[in-house]
Amino acid sequence: MVRAWRALRGKAARHIGITVDGTQSDAASWCCILPSSQNDYLRQWLPRQESYLHHLLDREAPPEDRRCIICQQDGVYKCQDCLGEPLYCTGCCRSQHRSNPFHWISQWNGRFFERSCLAHVGLIIYLGHDGKQCPAVTDRWDLFEEDEPEDLLEPEDLPFVSGPEFQPKENTMVIVDKSGVHRLEVQCCECPNAMSPDIQMFRHGFFPASFNRPKTVFTFRVLNDFLLDSLECGTSAMNYYSKLRRMTSSMFPHLVPDRYRELMRVARQWRQLKTMKWHGFGHRSDNPSTGELALFCPACPQPGINVLLDPSWKYTRSFVMDRNFKAEHLHPIKPFNEVWLSDGLGFMVGKDRYKMHLAEAADTVEKSSCNNHRAVNQANAARHKLESTGIGGVACARHGCFVPHSMVDFQKGERQMNMDYALCEASRHNMEGITRAVTFYDINCQYNKHFRVRVDRSRFLEMAPQLTIIPGIGLWHVHGHQDSCYVRYASNFIEGIGRIDGEIMETLWAWLNLISPAARGMSSPHRKECLDYQMNDSNFCKMIRMKRTLCRKYKLARNGILESGKAFDRLDEAAPSHLKTEWLARERIAQSSRLNDPSAMDEYEINIKKEEGNARNAAPSRRSVATWISTGLAIEEAQIALLIEVRRIGRRSTETQRLDIARQRDRLQGQIDGFARSALTHLGEGFDADDEPEDLDVDILDDLDDDPADFTETSHTWTNSPELTVIPLPSNLGMSLREGQANDALHNLRIYLCNKAILFRTTVRQANSQALKTRAWSQVTSVQQAVSLHASIYTKTRKQMMKLEPGQDQLQKYKPLLREQLKISTAVGDPNARGQRNESLAWFWSVEVNLGGPDQSWNEEFYRVHWLRAKALWDQWREEMLLVTFEMDWTCKFFLWKTTIWGEHMQESLEKRLPGHGCYAGRQSHMYSLLAQDAQAAFQDLQNVLIEAGDE
Repeated sequence: MVRAWRALRGKAARHIGITVDGTQSDAASWCCILPSSQNDYLRQWLPRQESYLHHLLDREAPPEDRRCIICQQDGVYKCQDCLGEPLYCTGCCRSQHRSNPFHWISQWNGRFFERSCLAHVGLIIYLGHDGKQCPAVTDRWDLFEEDEPEDLLEPEDLPFVSGPEFQPKENTMVIVDKSGVHRLEVQCCECPNAMSPDIQMFRHGFFPASFNRPKTVFTFRVLNDFLLDSLECGTSAMNYYSKLRRMTSSMFPHLVPDRYRELMRVARQWRQLKTMKWHGFGHRSDNPSTGELALFCPACPQPGINVLLDPSWKYTRSFVMDRNFKAEHLHPIKPFNEVWLSDGLGFMVGKDRYKMHLAEAADTVEKSSCNNHRAVNQANAARHKLESTGIGGVACARHGCFVPHSMVDFQKGERQMNMDYALCEASRHNMEGITRAVTFYDINCQYNKHFRVRVDRSRFLEMAPQLTIIPGIGLWHVHGHQDSCYVRYASNFIEGIGRIDGEIMETLWAWLNLISPAARGMSSPHRKECLDYQMNDSNFCKMIRMKRTLCRKYKLARNGILESGKAFDRLDEAAPSHLKTEWLARERIAQSSRLNDPSAMDEYEINIKKEEGNARNAAPSRRSVATWISTGLAIEEAQIALLIEVRRIGRRSTETQRLDIARQRDRLQGQIDGFARSALTHLGEGFDADDEPEDLDVDILDDLDDDPADFTETSHTWTNSPELTVIPLPSNLGMSLREGQANDALHNLRIYLCNKAILFRTTVRQANSQALKTRAWSQVTSVQQAVSLHASIYTKTRKQMMKLEPGQDQLQKYKPLLREQLKISTAVGDPNARGQRNESLAWFWSVEVNLGGPDQSWNEEFYRVHWLRAKALWDQWREEMLLVTFEMDWTCKFFLWKTTIWGEHMQESLEKRLPGHGCYAGRQSHMYSLLAQDAQAAFQDLQNVLIEAGDE
């Protein structure tokens, strides 16, 4: 492929005089040959605009000879829909359009082409006898009474012009096609054994609007086009038919027969027929039952379809529950006169049993103890003009497929009784033998408390007693909860589900909301049919794209295992074995106890009350070094601290600040003088000192949430400033001593970052007055200055280490310190913060970690939490890899199962001498067979490629 591209590039370059190395030999531009963006195409088109406009207008005139392209006679009619807009005589126009009766033609009137129709050239549609006129010439139309009302027009709406467009012939039928609204004569077969007119029309692709003497029919093309427009664009029946009227007559669209209501009704019938056909009920003698006109997820485990159960965590069904308040519904005008075509057969639950459940269930108003529970606290927000204030339901959390017969209407906002019914119905769909399910619901910390009690008390809620429900909260919604909710319900800490964010249903509502405005005023049955159809299409699109979805997940899982494994290994190497054994035991206890006691999961949370005092009192500690060298290193650190202070106060310093700086400089200068005098004793004359003053000009590293104005830099310094004096440390000081200094700086940096996190978690977040907030931020600023100091010390020390030609191991160990790495730990500072799902500690948190010393308790607690979270992340990525591998197999088996089912239907149809049924079943079987083959090949190829890449 690359070689072919290079050859094409070279050929094009030679064509315009450009060498392959990019030099030009003439004024031609490379981008003129190969545009790189849509704007490049527009620039190329602008010079051609006038020519395009000229040829567009030139098409309005007939050819000079004005001859029919068939018989060479005088051409009168031009067809706008035939390729090239050819010219025909009357007879040829009629004969050429017997198989294309819904083309629009224009008639030449001597000056221009005027809009006409095929009825005016005598075109008649004959049903039966291969499109020829029936030999039995009788007028069967008189045998039937009219069953469609005439179109009524107001006098002011009638046109005061006479042209072919407004002169429909007698006995013509209104035929609504995707190209517009046509009036053509239709003659049925009138043989004695002929079918009824409506069936004859239906077999020829026309859906009659009535069944005795139909005057209006809809082509299958227009019905399919309308349903697809509704799915993809949310087009309402009114807007769609308005478009057809404008396509028919741009000047007088109001004169086009109004068949808007007929379109709505016939579209319902067509939608029902298509759904029955897709789900095989044209090949079965029984009627569909609950949820059987709905497609479900091919990658979820479904016993008897794509899995044979054995005791394993992999057969866990993951559900996500959510509400959609945009899908509201007005009270119907005539609820007693509604006709239900598919009540409870799709995704919306059956109305009668659901109403009985609502009537029996206790309407308890439950105030939430957690934060931001709008759904619970506003459950009784009634809207009197609405029959339904929205819908709620269940989808599979891993792939985003709606669960059949699990969508419910709300009457007074979102209440537990509504979602109880939805969840129980979802748990009954193809789950025989599955004993574990995980539910994600943004108020699960409140909703799940008494769920089983409500189920046991109700006559209409059914759930298998052996099914264990593990509650979870989506990662986006959990951030509005109390701090403890994160570790108790976030998907990060639920075993056996892989990587799930629990928020996929939010993306599904966007698809469904396309039709919500149009469905708002429909009758109740019509609205639910539209919602069912939209959800069915959503699941179908998920199904045909499942191969791509799983391949993407497989790649993400592979990379996730590598990255999370590295992060965990860094922490694991820094932790003592006896502590890791203890942490693992506590983790097992927490996971096994979470169902009965969600607070057991607080093991993944830092014990803030226990460690707050230890962290605040933790002070940096220094490891012993040779006394003189240690003094020199301390002076260097004091120089950096003073330099930071000078830069911070800037030019606009007060008299008090200048006096304080002068005292610090005097003290520092005295230390430098004493150190320099003792240098001769320790090093002798002629020692090789660091003689580069710029080494002290270090960057001041600060946290991202600090005010940059606090560290204003200035070029103004006093003469002979001791903070810029180079002290006589030897360049060959020794890598081990420099490593000790770097370790000290990183150790102190970690301590102060921990202190800062604790301040944010307690003092800052809990400050409820301006005075307390001011005091809290003052403490944070003080700690941040210490963070900047030790970050600068490490940066200076690393510069010195680079001069000593460190080895590769040391370069890997002591990396450059980046500003973004100095953020506080979200696990401590803000446990519910967004974006911490894949968060891991920066590299320096695992360098020479000492869990002993005066700050042992705090260090151990800090590392315990991060070690457990890093392990949970690594475990989840490994689970994800296993689950995706299983799901690839389950998806292929689902497609093969469908292939077999439709193959059996085909065989049965052929045995019953139903060739049409057999052909459709064969086509469906072939479709699922292709999906299976495509998925199997893609999955195998992906795994082979990644295995080869790993071997390399």
